[in-house]
Formats: sequence, structure tokens, C-alpha cells
Amino acid sequence: MTTFAIAHGGGDVGWSWHLVAEALEAKGHTAIAPDLPIEDESKDLTDWATTLVEALPSTEDVVVVGHSFGGFTAPLAAQRLNASALVYVTAMIPSPGEPPADWWTNTGYEDSGLDDKFWHDVPPALAAEARKRERGMSETAMTQPWPLEAMPDVPTHVILCTEDRFFTQDFMREVVATRLPGTEPVELKAGHCASLSKPKELAELLAHYAR
Repeated sequence: MTTFAIAHGGGDVGWSWHLVAEALEAKGHTAIAPDLPIEDESKDLTDWATTLVEALPSTEDVVVVGHSFGGFTAPLAAQRLNASALVYVTAMIPSPGEPPADWWTNTGYEDSGLDDKFWHDVPPALAAEARKRERGMSETAMTQPWPLEAMPDVPTHVILCTEDRFFTQDFMREVVATRLPGTEPVELKAGHCASLSKPKELAELLAHYAR
């Protein structure tokens, strides 16, 4: 069966994907979501991808998933693995040579102005635990150019969270149309942290990309 390699978002940890992993494993798949070295100033995005790849029990038939800031890491791992698929989950889709710090201006991002952009649909106990696990982000990863010259040549998909208050669906549709032309997002009725608010539904969508 398929191995899912999951790159978590900025300031986050792999724990945020444990419910999705359980749901995928119930379907016979394997899901790996390591803590990436996001606070280590000596590590860059390539090192983050290395951490993800080296955590895998097998490099055969791998679907790489990137959530939020993990969109910068996931393609790096997908290219290295010649992945079966690359899936962006309400993620930052990079452009070649683009430092992550420039992504916001380059995409025309504007704050939605809504309250509670991350946890509004997450069960309170899970939201509280997630907040306890939040981490900082290194400047190294933010300021260095994204290293690929082009997107990896693998099947690429986007899961768009329609109730996301951080990356709103209108904004994300524009980003996808501009940066992944021809890709039609699949909708999930969930907020930004869908791995905690709608883990079974998210796992069901991800499982469609397994061989």
C-alpha cells in the first residue's frame, strides 16, 4: 500500500496529523509526519525535506502531502522521491527561486480580518493541545530562495479548505490558477487545520491519490 509523507505547516509539529495518520492506516496505508527542524537556524528547506525523506520506512509508492508552509517542503521531497503524487492541503505553493518571506506580497495575500483564523472548527481539547505544541520558525528557511527551477514532474493535486479563514478559498483559487495552471482543486468543508477538525474526511480525500 501507499506511504504518505506529510510536511506539516509553519510553527507546527507532526502530532497535528496523528488523526489523519490513524485514518489512513485503518485503510492499510502508512503515514509519516515527522517534526521538521523548523527552529534550527542551521537548517534550510532542503534539510527539512531530508528529514521527511529519511523518516520514511520505504521510498516506494510515496504520496507527499504539504500543509500550509509545508507547501515549500513537500515539492522538494516529491522530486527527490519521484513521488506517486504531490498533494497541497490549503498550502503555500512556491515559485522557483522565491524566498518564502516574499510569498505573501507576490501572491497578493491580504488578511481576512476574521477572528480565530486557525482553530474555529477544531474541537477545543485538540486546539488547546495544538497550541501547547506550537514552535518558532527560523529566519534561514524564510529568507533563502526556494531551490527548485521548476515544479516536480509528478501528479499534483490541491485540497482547498472552503472554511479556511487564513487562506480563504477565493485567495487560494487565485494562487492555484496562477501557480498550478490547469489544476482543479478538490474542496473540503473545513478550516485551516483540517487535519484536526476533519481528519477522517481529509484522509478519505488523500486516499484517492494512493495507487
